[in-house]
Amino acid sequence: MDTKFSTAIHMLILVSEAEQPMSSEQIATSVGTNASYIRKVAARLSRAGIIEGRRGRSGFALLKDPADISLLDVYRAVEETDDVHVFDIHQNPSDECIVGRNIRPVLGGMFRHAEQVVEAELAGATLADCMARMRERIEKGEKDSHQQEGNGK
Repeated sequence: MDTKFSTAIHMLILVSEAEQPMSSEQIATSVGTNASYIRKVAARLSRAGIIEGRRGRSGFALLKDPADISLLDVYRAVEETDDVHVFDIHQNPSDECIVGRNIRPVLGGMFRHAEQVVEAELAGATLADCMARMRERIEKGEKDSHQQEGNGK
């Protein structure tokens, strides 16, 4: 499965939280990929009006408030489609087999429904929501670390 979507969210959180513009190399280090892949994802986010590359000063900046960027916006930007597509059905089932003849219509409706649920969830979640969850995890982790240090663990 492609990782552009999660990479884009990671990147957008970094960009929105950074005190200074972050270069593609810095973002790539955090994501664990190469800078050219980050630039490819950034180009898609830029075409969608979510970020801009800053000329003259290396780095990226958000063009919208994180609360105004839905995860569906991010998905559509990086996947370059309006439709959420999660599942594929194998292309050449045998018409000689009763299961092969019926697998596409059986799974097709189920998969479409699941994708509609995913789309609704993504539409209802924002980059700000991801950032809030990230902060909660970080704060909890830091508290847990301090408690362990205080207990001599």
